[in-house]
Amino acid sequence: MAAPVGLRAVRRLCGVALFVSQLYVLSGRGSLMATKHSQPQSTFAKSLTSTSTNAPYFRAAESTEIPAYVTKCPSNGLCSRLPPDCMICNTNYSCIYGKPATFDCRVKPHVHCVDQNNHEQENFTINMTCQFCWQLPTTDYVCTNSTNCMTVSCPRQRYNATCTVRDHVHCLGNRVFPKMLYCNWTGGYKWSTALALRYTRAISET
Repeated sequence: MAAPVGLRAVRRLCGVALFVSQLYVLSGRGSLMATKHSQPQSTFAKSLTSTSTNAPYFRAAESTEIPAYVTKCPSNGLCSRLPPDCMICNTNYSCIYGKPATFDCRVKPHVHCVDQNNHEQENFTINMTCQFCWQLPTTDYVCTNSTNCMTVSCPRQRYNATCTVRDHVHCLGNRVFPKMLYCNWTGGYKWSTALALRYTRAISET
């Protein structure tokens, strides 16, 4: 009777050990499954984060702002007659100062023009005199007036002016430039008139 009782005890002990081992294995699988399920969630969270960082790029690409210079550019006109603000021209290093020269140009973005056959084009040539903007005749640019030239002086005073080339005139270099100009107006009179009045008054007083 002792042998069967001992055998039963061994079987029960083995059954308990097997049950405990199964619980351990099941608990280990549960942790693996939890890890596997957590990986797609973290990947999805990363994808959301990366998309949000790229959002400003997409907003910038969708911008359709029209540059201010477009208002000066007639649509579907001759490319060679466009104002200088509507085109970009390559430098002609072989041009001779004061002589006519040919320049290769292209239209700026959002500018549409045509050739002599009414075909739209982007690249074209223009003819202009080889000279810098500050070398233009005084009739081709407009300068600011000074408000401090209110006295007649001899020799004539000069002042610093800012000059801007007229829209239709082509030239090399900066279209806005500084220039020293004579103080030509004093108290509402032209300099020569004011100077004559001053000396006339001085003579009459003597």
